[in-house]
Amino acid sequence: MNKIIWGICALNHDASIAVVCNNKILFAAHSERYSRIKNDHLLHQGLIDAAWEFGIPDQIVWFERPIIKKVRQLYAEQWGEVLTQTPHAYLKSLGLGDVPIKYVSHHESHAAAGYFTSNFNDAAIIVVDAIGEWDTISVWSAKGKKLTKLHSCTYPDSLGLLYSAMTDRIGLKANEEEYILMGMAAYGEPIYVDAIISDFIRSMDGPDFELKQNVHRGIRGWRPNLVSEDDYKNIAASIQSIAETFMCNIVQWANDTIDSDNLILMGGVALNCVANEKIARLGIYDDLWLMPNPGDAGSAIGCVAAYLKEHLVWDGPYLGTNITNEFDVNEVVDAILEHKIIGIAHGRAEFGPRALGNRSLIADPRGSEIKSKVNDIKKRQQFRPFAPIVLEHLAHEYFDLPVRTSPYMQFTAKCLYPDLYPAICHVDGSSRVQTLNREQNPDMYAVLEEFYARTGCPILLNTSLNIKGEPLVDSWDDAIRFSDHHRVPVY
Repeated sequence: MNKIIWGICALNHDASIAVVCNNKILFAAHSERYSRIKNDHLLHQGLIDAAWEFGIPDQIVWFERPIIKKVRQLYAEQWGEVLTQTPHAYLKSLGLGDVPIKYVSHHESHAAAGYFTSNFNDAAIIVVDAIGEWDTISVWSAKGKKLTKLHSCTYPDSLGLLYSAMTDRIGLKANEEEYILMGMAAYGEPIYVDAIISDFIRSMDGPDFELKQNVHRGIRGWRPNLVSEDDYKNIAASIQSIAETFMCNIVQWANDTIDSDNLILMGGVALNCVANEKIARLGIYDDLWLMPNPGDAGSAIGCVAAYLKEHLVWDGPYLGTNITNEFDVNEVVDAILEHKIIGIAHGRAEFGPRALGNRSLIADPRGSEIKSKVNDIKKRQQFRPFAPIVLEHLAHEYFDLPVRTSPYMQFTAKCLYPDLYPAICHVDGSSRVQTLNREQNPDMYAVLEEFYARTGCPILLNTSLNIKGEPLVDSWDDAIRFSDHHRVPVY
């Protein structure tokens, strides 16, 4: 029976839909790509129409349990959130009210997204985010088709909420710009670790994380004398250090507690590639899997997996809008060698926050001025680093990777030749590496291979095809608008 199931994440942030049939993921995309509103929490009609193209849904699965969530919102005095529509009423307003709907828990969606897209038959799973219904941290044992929750921390005790509160404290946007704080951390010193622990943290031993106060509404008044740019960099370094320490602690606890050689990290904190490197370098797991969309949007896949309790066919993250334009590899490489910064909008869009070659800005990583030029185009802070994409079989010759491969930009690693490739090195000499083989993305691999053949350099700068504060380009029309406005050729 070809039962078509839609997984939906909405009314939260970064709404998304996934379409699954016969355990195969046919489609998955973010609403923001269609509405052009960053982290859009509502389902855009364009996204719904795109999902319809894969068939009429027989079943909808929602990524969390709304009644439990509303009870927690009452406890947290989030009155505006309590009064929002129920998922059923919301879906009915979109013309989906006649489709049966099932609900699974928020952290179970995260855990299932990780486990059932992996190739593991058993695993330890760690989920760390800001908040689900009540859970903020959970540890799971997976065996066969069964997920068992062994431990959890609950609201308001949350590493994710504290990290977001510190993001807000230094003038960045909470729930959106935590990755900028992570980048800032390399410029600072973790001199406020003891102060943060003293003022906010009661315990962070093993799997337990307990706060002294609820930081959900922000902590802008904390240490009001810390107002300089250097102070902000040191705050960033300090909370980043705390996050790394706790994540390593909980991973060690999971290894001591769960009989598996495989580790899965999920939840928004799994996007912290610096902490991921520290975890990988512990060397206590044989294999480590991070689904490339570990945050809430990825739970559109996860909730279906939790409902089916089956491994899904995972062919990679290219699951969104398909652009079928002609793609000339030599033309693309010619443009790069003319020192142009170019856009690539080709094939199916990536499902996840990172451009992996189909909605990317690409440039030669060797020029001393390239980083500044790309940051100017993207309207970003000049301190922000860019990622390298490198031929997989040569990656370890250029980067001190803590893992065998890194196809989804999930780990940082020291560049072994930072003077040769300044555009893809951060101030601390690290790079957020994407390794690539032919099967993962044949067209992008052909570009990289041709660039290597002509230059002896197997690396390109790869960043997302957007400007700061806007979603990634999705359609060819989006790409043309970007090209015209920013004078960037797009292929």
